[in-house]
Amino acid sequence: MSMSSSTLPATLHAEDRLAVRLSFLVAGFGLASWAPLVPFAKQRLGVDDGTLGLLLLCLGIGSVLAMSIAGALSARFGTKGVTLVSGFIFAFALPVLTVAPTPLTLGVALFVFGGALGSLEVAMNVSAAALERASGRPLMSGFHALFSVGGFGGVGFITAMMSLHVTPAMGALLATALMVLALGVAWPLLPRSAPAAPGGPLFAWPRGVVLLLAALASITFLAEGALLDWSALLVTEAGWLPAAQGGLGYLLFSIAMTVGRLSGDAVTARIGDRATLWWGGLIAVLGFGLLLLVHVPAVALSGFVLIGLGASNLVPVLFRRAGAQGVMPSALAVAAVTTAGYAGILVGPGLIGLIADRVGLVTAFWMLAGLLCLVPISARWVVPTRA
Repeated sequence: MSMSSSTLPATLHAEDRLAVRLSFLVAGFGLASWAPLVPFAKQRLGVDDGTLGLLLLCLGIGSVLAMSIAGALSARFGTKGVTLVSGFIFAFALPVLTVAPTPLTLGVALFVFGGALGSLEVAMNVSAAALERASGRPLMSGFHALFSVGGFGGVGFITAMMSLHVTPAMGALLATALMVLALGVAWPLLPRSAPAAPGGPLFAWPRGVVLLLAALASITFLAEGALLDWSALLVTEAGWLPAAQGGLGYLLFSIAMTVGRLSGDAVTARIGDRATLWWGGLIAVLGFGLLLLVHVPAVALSGFVLIGLGASNLVPVLFRRAGAQGVMPSALAVAAVTTAGYAGILVGPGLIGLIADRVGLVTAFWMLAGLLCLVPISARWVVPTRA
């Protein structure tokens, strides 16, 4: 499907939306596939939590650096090329993570893996925003729900492979094959371009209420990133589950997150943005409390469900408020909040590892729960009147 470099057709075909949704699916699937493999990488290399945290930080640094240039590349060359190149690099980097023989090579592989993910995230969100504008109706929640579906599928697939005693490398190769297949289907259907406003800046530092929104988005994404990279270690080191089923906690979180996002628009329309932030944040914090306080495995694992349900609609509300505020142009405000959020999910888990090395993983998760308390506390300032 061919499009000009500056416009999208007024009448959108279902193929356009399918292709972008497949991009979100691949991103969520590939990132979540890494979660159950973290304990195996730690065991293979014989590193401690601090070293593992530094290695995971390579993923975040690669992503953030790539995000800083992916927007410009998308504006100049179109999102289709950026989506495909970054998507294929992302897919083929996953198996490398399972065979890297030294901490240095794993760090380099994670940097490439993260850089490809960051570029893919930017390109697919630019495409999604353009499709939503051209359609004249909300589409973004549906796109991001596919990321959650991918997360559920990725962690579920790898966990199943490990339970069947498939080697981590073979499991990752099979996951790569599925990602390549999805990208192959999307290839001829992806819209060629979804550019930003001509001559406009691609990034702006947040200010005013946007600074608060960006901070809350970073905290919320940080919680998700911590669960992605550290939940398997938390439940296996506590003795609740064997290593082969270590991804079950994140699997439960992903299912709950997906259900919450699929129903989120109706819930928010019924109770309003402020109540969504208040109750969602409170439920997520309660989930952390169950996870960390109750040492009965079944009850503790239910904490993952509460975290997923509570956190699922926080970010959509923060994005909506960023678009509605009057301190900054809405496009720049949404871009700033998005960048801060992805920085939280990609850089934060590495910092969690460094903290865990000093005070322990459980204490690090308590600190994370404390940060998440800021979301319901701040609801009254994010939404001054009921909305």
